[in-house]
Amino acid sequence: MRQFKQMFIAQLKLTLREKQAWFWGIFFPVILMVIFMTIFSGNSDSEFSANVAIVNENPNATSDMLLQQISRIPVLEMETNEPVSREEADEMVKDKDVHAAIVLPESEDATSLLLVVNKENEEGVTTQALSGMLNHFVQEANLYAVGATPTYELQFESISSGSTELSYTDFLLTGMIALAIAQGGMFGMVDLVEMRRKGLIKRLRMTPANMHLFGLSDMIMRLLFSVIQIILLSIIGVFIFGANLYINFPSLLIVFLLGALSFNALGYFFSSFSKTTEAYMGVANISSFLMMFLSGVFFPIETMPEWIQPISNVLPLTYFVDGLRESMVYSTNIFSVTLWLGIGVMVLWGVITFMIGSWLYKRKSIVATR
Repeated sequence: MRQFKQMFIAQLKLTLREKQAWFWGIFFPVILMVIFMTIFSGNSDSEFSANVAIVNENPNATSDMLLQQISRIPVLEMETNEPVSREEADEMVKDKDVHAAIVLPESEDATSLLLVVNKENEEGVTTQALSGMLNHFVQEANLYAVGATPTYELQFESISSGSTELSYTDFLLTGMIALAIAQGGMFGMVDLVEMRRKGLIKRLRMTPANMHLFGLSDMIMRLLFSVIQIILLSIIGVFIFGANLYINFPSLLIVFLLGALSFNALGYFFSSFSKTTEAYMGVANISSFLMMFLSGVFFPIETMPEWIQPISNVLPLTYFVDGLRESMVYSTNIFSVTLWLGIGVMVLWGVITFMIGSWLYKRKSIVATR
């Protein structure tokens, strides 16, 4: 017990000295989370609205009827109280003073509305929403013109494990926690590279020190480091940005422990073939940035291009993010088959990388003795 205590203190001191590990494990995820939550927080709860200019250069019975109906759409805000000319509307759209201009029919016999948008915003969310909204409006107007009444209607309802609707902050918070723990494992083994380079590991093997206790102390220290990460990021997300967590503690404990160990194994694998600290950090950086943007940390994988999704579906961080999201946001039960399938893929990554890393360490040790 005394030997384990001394080794644990030594591992803690080594970690505290590694400023890069602290930055990538704690400060970098906090900075990213604050930036993204500041930009996106509250957007999912606020109502959609769009500024539009109305063009009605030749008022007639049809255009007056449509103008009256459009003015009743609550999410459309008229830039001016009165309709403007086509030239004025085009200038407003070009200068981005309005999201779009709606040109009403110039005669009673005309049958089309014209939506004018800025070319730069043609594929934007607001433009797409306006286009869909006006299409629906035209369909309703067609039914009204022929005296028909709608038979079917679409109703929408969302459900959640918690008492309130989930927001982007809930989604992002769990993604950033998973990223922080993953980076802590991938970047945290950099001290092994330096110890091997200086011959410290070889000297330890020649002493009465128990190498199993050395590895165990390192593992416990990194798990405590991960506990700090998950608590700190949760506090920031909940109390500063108003995120909601509906935690299933048994599920969270399993996902957290196995996920942290799997990414520690990944970092161990990186250290097994890296000859210098710079080489190790380069590999860890590439892996971190690849998984950061392809594993559903910031945005759902379903929104990514179809050719990227197969890559996302084999990355370990994808399943760690999903596991934490299931256990911290959706309160998924520990007996969920989907949860365990994701855990299985993640653990498989950990086992394979640990075995390869151990083989490389052993192989280098044998070569060094010859």
